Amino acid sequence: MESCFSLPLLLSITFFISISLHYLFRKLKTHGHLNIPSVKNSPRNAPLPPGSTGWPFIGETFQYLSMARKGLPEKFIGDRRDKYSTKVFKTSLLGEPMAILCTAEGNKFVFSNENKLVHSWWPQSVEKIFPHSKNGLTTKEESKKLREFLPAFLKPDSLRKYVGVMDQLAKKHLSRYWDDREEVKVHCLMRKYTFTLGCKLLLNIDDRELIDRLEGPFSKITAGFISLPINVPGTKFNRAIRASRELHKDIKEQMQIANEKGPEELLTWGDIKRMRYSWNVVNEVLRLSPPLQGTFREAITDFTYEGFLIPKGWKIHWNAYSTHKNPEYFPDPERFDPSRHEGDGPLPYSFVPFGGGPRMCPGMEYARLEILTFLHNLVTKFRWEKVFPDEKIIIDPIPLPARGLPIRLHPHKIQNS
Repeated sequence: MESCFSLPLLLSITFFISISLHYLFRKLKTHGHLNIPSVKNSPRNAPLPPGSTGWPFIGETFQYLSMARKGLPEKFIGDRRDKYSTKVFKTSLLGEPMAILCTAEGNKFVFSNENKLVHSWWPQSVEKIFPHSKNGLTTKEESKKLREFLPAFLKPDSLRKYVGVMDQLAKKHLSRYWDDREEVKVHCLMRKYTFTLGCKLLLNIDDRELIDRLEGPFSKITAGFISLPINVPGTKFNRAIRASRELHKDIKEQMQIANEKGPEELLTWGDIKRMRYSWNVVNEVLRLSPPLQGTFREAITDFTYEGFLIPKGWKIHWNAYSTHKNPEYFPDPERFDPSRHEGDGPLPYSFVPFGGGPRMCPGMEYARLEILTFLHNLVTKFRWEKVFPDEKIIIDPIPLPARGLPIRLHPHKIQNS
């Protein structure tokens, strides 16, 4: 079973599904810099969390990104959590003062106080990368409208009719790009597959030439999500802005309402529901390498957490690695163990690959269907071995295998009846 469910392979599959959803499902609203309120203005006069804000403007951004690029994103948080012996610490990331909450209780606090004490916030880099709406709505209003629509579109009852489409596209993809090849690079092929499926189901785009054209700028955009907003030619941020303009223009030309005619069903909804062990395996992959480290919030009022003041205007960062790799919640956290997700599963709010609360990723069920459908076709068609058994997963700023995850394919022999 180990060869069938290798961690980097499943990570590559789950990452590209999640990041495709992240781009195609919503535009993100961000805000400019806010002044830090003085502690003496707080009604409770509580102290700020312990920690260091590092260098001016840069803060500790380089340390944060450096640990991620080394494949050790949990180390940035773990070292500071242990140093200050607290459940929250302060830092400065991406030019903003920030509080990082380090526990499952902290995750619950953030998710439960959406639009009460905090609201969604993304770095300036994201705001500048995505073009503003041209239909009279602000980016925040357009995002809210999308989130109101998507839950109905992506709920299990609505997704059932797409199982056959996903199954058929998975078979076509494997036949076109995997069959009759001794070795393939999983990373680029999974990017192509998930993007193609997203274009088909969400935008009704079948044209392979157009899909290839849209896919090109996509990787540049994701690379610029979490970067210092320095718009200088040659930087990831600059490339992301230019790629976003190109991609936005192409998609706007193709958006239209289409008749919903699916091909003949292959796999069924009942088949997906029976894949419990496979989904436990995928969840363990998501624990070890979540598709995004976490997201950000902004304090909309002064409040205290664990006895420390979080001033209005400060940013809050919840990070999946703070609990996913914490032995308090997952004993022997580096061990791959799908049984952690059996029964009642992990402690609430300790396993958060899709976030939580009102802003939980609306595409979670879509991702589950796509992953399980592809895995079904993959493991029934091939067994494989990694070319580089010790290949690392790095984050720059999103998870990817350091060498593209090349694998050697061994097709199953077809037995004659």
